[in-house]
Amino acid sequence: MESKLKVALVHDYLVDFGGAERVLIALHEIWPQAPVYLALVNPQGLGRHWAQFRHWVLRPSWFQKLPFASRLISPFRFLLPYIWESFDLSGYDLVISSSAWAMSKAVITAPHTLHICYCHTPPRFLYHYPSARHWQKYFLIRFYANFINHRLRLYDYASSQRVDYFIANSREVARRVAKFWHRRAIVIRPPINFPSRLAGRKKQDFYLYASRLVSYKHPLLAIRACQKMKRKLVVVGKGPMVPQVADLANKSRYVQYLGHVSDKRLWELLQQARAVIFPVEKEDLGMVPLEAAAMGTPTIGYYSGGVKETIKRGKTGLFFHQLSVSSLAAAIRRFEKQKWSSRSCRLWARHFSVANFQSRLRRLVRIKLNAAGRMAKNNPEN
Repeated sequence: MESKLKVALVHDYLVDFGGAERVLIALHEIWPQAPVYLALVNPQGLGRHWAQFRHWVLRPSWFQKLPFASRLISPFRFLLPYIWESFDLSGYDLVISSSAWAMSKAVITAPHTLHICYCHTPPRFLYHYPSARHWQKYFLIRFYANFINHRLRLYDYASSQRVDYFIANSREVARRVAKFWHRRAIVIRPPINFPSRLAGRKKQDFYLYASRLVSYKHPLLAIRACQKMKRKLVVVGKGPMVPQVADLANKSRYVQYLGHVSDKRLWELLQQARAVIFPVEKEDLGMVPLEAAAMGTPTIGYYSGGVKETIKRGKTGLFFHQLSVSSLAAAIRRFEKQKWSSRSCRLWARHFSVANFQSRLRRLVRIKLNAAGRMAKNNPEN
């Protein structure tokens, strides 16, 4: 009898908690014995979410030993090739990489190993997509980053050719994979986070902005549009724009800033809100509209990136087409003239359950293992 399939998971890093980490948890549920290789781990940055990872077999790279490693990973990004190529993965039959900013897909595997990459997006900073960091406004940093990024783009392409198969989290990201890496990606959308039972809370008279507070997610646009229309807005999230958001909220009778909230509190807000306002630019997927739909709440979203795939126009929300107060305000007025079905929203969200994600991934792994003749008789769930 053949030995059990030996599986390793690879993830960029664990320094905060978001959609990519939810995908990693879903992957680990399929292969709970698989070690997870990472650039670094920062339990303090994960906060209360660290409890979900603390008993895993985590294998951070040598970069972890540097003082202030989580702060240095961005300015020392030129070390990424050395980080990923330092791991010895020769003993594994299957490697699943969960790759985005830090290019964890760049790990080197043995010829007999099947390497499947779940791509959240090619690194945004390499391909001129808006990102959370504003290094462009400082000349010396811009000069340094442009030099480093040119070399990293070459490496990013070369390392993409090592992967056997790509999975993209959206058609938007699949197009980026084809454009920048000349590779085909199968789309398997990630699982969303929602409770199995709803508390039955009634709708209240407020809109909700729930996202990271960074410039390309345009929290100030949502605030200014609601102020202009005299609509109540609740803002949830953290990030570098907290001071600006908190200042505007303190000066406005229509805006309430709650900071970072627990999952339970977020679910309550999502269920109670009239709608979620999601003015995010060139989003990779856009999981917030799906989480809102799971709670029976529609979304008013900016028509850009993966959000075009997560909102069903007229069923689970509507779009505005310019990043301006007038365009968003017009969309809010259109929203308020239409009747919305919480049931339609929840039915749409069911397509993005953890069970569906895991089932599709298991099936794909089984097909690719059999096609390659690698451990075909083994169950890939072992």
